Amino acid sequence: MSAAGTTARAVLAETMIDAGKRRPLTLTEWQPQAVDLTWDQASALAEARGRAGRNWLKVEPGRRSGQWVITPNSFVGAFTARGLRIIVRPKIDPKNLFVLLEVGLPPEAWQAEQVDLAENDELLPALVSFFARAAETTLARGLFHHYRHEEDDLLALRGRIDFVRQFRRGGVLVPMACSWDDFTADVDENRCLTAAIRLALRVPDVPHDDRRRLRRLLAALDGVAEPTASVALDRLDRLQYTRLNEHYRPALRLARLILANCTLQDQHGDTAASAFMLDMNQLFEDFVTARLRRALRGQLDTRAQARTYLDDERLVPIQPDLVFERQGRRMGVADLKYKLTDSDRGTSGAAEPLARQGDYYQLLAYTTALDLPEGTLIYCADVNEDEAVEQRFPDGSLAKSTITVRHAGTQLHTIAIDLSGSSSDIDAQITALAGHLVETSGTSVS
Repeated sequence: MSAAGTTARAVLAETMIDAGKRRPLTLTEWQPQAVDLTWDQASALAEARGRAGRNWLKVEPGRRSGQWVITPNSFVGAFTARGLRIIVRPKIDPKNLFVLLEVGLPPEAWQAEQVDLAENDELLPALVSFFARAAETTLARGLFHHYRHEEDDLLALRGRIDFVRQFRRGGVLVPMACSWDDFTADVDENRCLTAAIRLALRVPDVPHDDRRRLRRLLAALDGVAEPTASVALDRLDRLQYTRLNEHYRPALRLARLILANCTLQDQHGDTAASAFMLDMNQLFEDFVTARLRRALRGQLDTRAQARTYLDDERLVPIQPDLVFERQGRRMGVADLKYKLTDSDRGTSGAAEPLARQGDYYQLLAYTTALDLPEGTLIYCADVNEDEAVEQRFPDGSLAKSTITVRHAGTQLHTIAIDLSGSSSDIDAQITALAGHLVETSGTSVS
């Protein structure tokens, strides 16, 4: 737990926690809030973290004894620690959180969940309801079956004899080493759905209609094996989509979110508390990457997290968020920043959106190592309003600026994506962003 003071410019709202009534404490990401806590409660909040080991909150001593300043990082959702229910809301418009999930469904599909999230604060029950309806729509098209290769030692022949295994037995005829292809519903797609459904059924505060919907789905998946969450996540990451299982993609994307981010904790009698925290950094990066891949198809190939080196000796690795190629040749580079760094910023007073110094240095390293004359920094305007002049462009134009590096001539562009508008406004910005990347990569729009 850090003993550093709070930021002088932050306006802190003081909140009393009534641990006896267990009233939830609602926070907003990146916004500090002064709260009265015991030492044990403050320690528990400071140590709260996800599977990746990153802390969800920053906890610092306040101005007086018993007061602590809690600042959420890039994680949103809810969890329980020492009997305290903590809810962290996103700084972006909550309705556009479902846009960032990028599950491949139209915006009207999650309209009910947007309303529920706005009224009830809890993200997980809304997401479970969305997942239940998406999975129901998926299975309504029929349970996916596929051939799965099986091998076993049987008393009667099934399929064909595995002669390699059979000859190793030195003349023993039975049992026979058999191998066959079984046309079955017990495949990875359905197994991962089953694992997510069973976990979702244990989440508290899910509406009764959606809980019944989940039970019906589980009955439809009867006979399908249930892997552990870690095994299911591994199989989801390796899953290949074809025209046969493409309709499973939205439901499985939601299943992955639930399996990767949801745990059950602090069992009190018949009441289970859930922990569900989404990393907005990763969500923003995945969203922009997926949208740009589609927008740039046929013009530029988009490679995410392409590993290369800063130096000729290949001792210092670098990993730009996005590298754009054409016919195998690197044409452009971009770095994605949901929240800009805390490095000191220039004081030029420019009205254009400027990044922090550390972000420019990182982007310059990428352009230099890749021998590129230009690079682009893409960040989320909504969570950086203190660092950049707030600009809204509902017509799809972009808030952007460009600096030119002295003695090098390298141009570093900064573009802010505004997530406060409608899904069509966001689509228009992504289209404009793709146009900028094509233009600065030395290719022409087809």
